[in-house]
Amino acid sequence: MAGRDASRPNVLFILSDDQGPWAMRCAGNAEIITPALDGIAAAGLRFTDFFCTSPVCSPARASLLTGDIPSRHGVHDWIRAGNVGAERIDYLDGQTLLTDVAAAAGYRCGLVGKWHLGASDVPRAGYVKWFAHASGMSPYYDAPMLDEGRPVKVARYLTDELTDHALDFLRDEAPRAAPFWLSLNYTAPHYPWIDSHPREYTELYADCAFASCPQEPPHPFTAHGNPATDEGFRRPRESLTGYFASMTAMDAGIGRVLRELDALGLRESTLVIFMSDNGMNCGHHGIWGKGNGTRPQNMYDTSVKVPCLISQPGRIAPGVCDALVSAYDLFPTLVDYLGLPHTPRRKQPGRSFRPLLEEGVAPHDRDVVVYDEYGPVRMVRTREWKYVHRYPDGPHELYDLARDPGERDNLADRGGRQSIVAQMRDRMHAWFTAFADPALDGAHRRITGCGQLGKVPPAGDGSTVFAADPIAPLSIAARPEASR
Repeated sequence: MAGRDASRPNVLFILSDDQGPWAMRCAGNAEIITPALDGIAAAGLRFTDFFCTSPVCSPARASLLTGDIPSRHGVHDWIRAGNVGAERIDYLDGQTLLTDVAAAAGYRCGLVGKWHLGASDVPRAGYVKWFAHASGMSPYYDAPMLDEGRPVKVARYLTDELTDHALDFLRDEAPRAAPFWLSLNYTAPHYPWIDSHPREYTELYADCAFASCPQEPPHPFTAHGNPATDEGFRRPRESLTGYFASMTAMDAGIGRVLRELDALGLRESTLVIFMSDNGMNCGHHGIWGKGNGTRPQNMYDTSVKVPCLISQPGRIAPGVCDALVSAYDLFPTLVDYLGLPHTPRRKQPGRSFRPLLEEGVAPHDRDVVVYDEYGPVRMVRTREWKYVHRYPDGPHELYDLARDPGERDNLADRGGRQSIVAQMRDRMHAWFTAFADPALDGAHRRITGCGQLGKVPPAGDGSTVFAADPIAPLSIAARPEASR
């Protein structure tokens, strides 16, 4: 029977899309309804300070799979071209993925949902199931999917369809001897939000005050041109209703998956991970969007922090962890936790946080610092300070997080703070010098937040592979079962 050994557990890795760390009741948001996520948190470890490696989907997802930063794996922006067809591009070709390591160790891997790393119509080697979104975003109804590489259009609500495919995978794998790895990558709560979700969920928020998402004046760097996020400014209540409804619908699907694990007798022998690819602002800081919700891109905690819940009853004690952890730490942690044989070809930035999972303590030599990048925008963050550097000439930011956790008072040009700026800048430069590939370094490339059109060339400035214009509007057809 699949994965009955708790020391070599199955893996259920659930990834949401554009979920702010504030968008769970277990994180303190009393307005949102997320009982399944709250249950995972109650049974396991909830991280309060978990950071993505880049505040946009494709680079963040590539880092989860490779253990490398964007300036090493070469995915710097969301994948705009090369997803399917004759022009397909495998952006991770030749790189060793976490699931490759698991498959080589005998895990049967399945993908259900969003891939968004190019060549979505070619099932990746090592996967026994491949039900992938054709690109990275679409309406929730009539979504373009690829079933083992074959194009299909899913008429019903996509969250429900992905959940059903996950259930089928679990039932198929349960009788097998080998452990499984299921990547369940929902598209929720990514836009579209308005008129896009079942009424049973939107009606839950009919009287919600949405105090958890204060609507501020537009940020001075606000990036306009995306129809869905522009609607956030024009119709914040309707947009928030859709965002919250998509979260609760996804939570209901996750609840069904967890109940199936219980019914199959696999809960104690399955490691459950829930997190998001990047954070999200729904009016926070006057932004609708994530890192590319502004131009130049931003590194606010609401963009770079992600929810993270990890549970395995009997092996991970319930609790809340406030250690600073990055998504680039996840690769070595899971290799360590699962006992996977793997020797990296080079030194990577992440370190295993297995002691946090099993013992509730951080190794004494663990640095309390995380790094982030989005093209020419880089961040170094300690518990007390955050420094944001924008190449070539700013504007830069420095925040005293102990005094100013909301990141409102930029001290970068303030007298008396230049020694801290210099210290943080030196630390940032040294770290990226150690882990970036000079041929793929994003610091001096024209990465706009409007999408990546091809692989970064090994020489030249790479400007031709990054789009400079906003995305085209989505065609969103309202459905009778969706909110109006």
